[in-house]
Amino acid sequence: MTMQLARFDTDTAKDETLTFQQTARTRRSFRGFLDKAVPDELIREVLKDAQCAPSNCNTQPWDVHIVRGQKLKELSQRLHEKNDAGEFTSDFSFDMGAFYGPYGERKNAQGKAYYEAMNVMRGDKEGRQRAAALNLSFFNAPQAVFLFMPVFGDSVRTAGDIGMYGQTFLLSLASRGLGGIPQTSLGFHAGTIREALGISDDLKMLFGISFGYPDEHAPGNRMHMDRVSLSDSVTFHS
Repeated sequence: MTMQLARFDTDTAKDETLTFQQTARTRRSFRGFLDKAVPDELIREVLKDAQCAPSNCNTQPWDVHIVRGQKLKELSQRLHEKNDAGEFTSDFSFDMGAFYGPYGERKNAQGKAYYEAMNVMRGDKEGRQRAAALNLSFFNAPQAVFLFMPVFGDSVRTAGDIGMYGQTFLLSLASRGLGGIPQTSLGFHAGTIREALGISDDLKMLFGISFGYPDEHAPGNRMHMDRVSLSDSVTFHS
């Protein structure tokens, strides 16, 4: 196999994007979008950026599906039906109760902030269910991207690759004034999504990303979560 230096596509739209520092430090998860589709050419620019994400041995294991329009509406209805029936088809295990110590505290703080932003009281079980179910309506985003992956060994390295692709996708959105939210909750219905999109059972889904033009007035966008200080998460060795 002949190795060549990477060449970058210069045939791209000349749009104004934020600096990297602005992009990284202003990116946030949006939980409410305008009913305004992102143009195809802009989506392609974001995808070109995401395609440059690193991966183990350059395997580039992402299998990416953009869903929008009537197909997204039909998928949302199907997901709500499965969720209401308690039918879940996850590819990977997930346990909200597994988070311990400061990780659990941060998780709880995020949940509290979200429900307060949605004006849902602590004892309002039905209100909490409705707020959580907004995930299955893609927070009104006109489009969503689903990231599928092949299985190699325990899938940990491949999942890491998918995470790096997803982060690059999210940063590209932010740099262009768009917003997105990675949703592991969509992974609870991986089998349903795979069937609806006609995707092989050999490909597994870790998460999806709803994205679009953020609705700054949406209740779910009222919350702003802080980050811990560097001293809490970084240790220098020399």
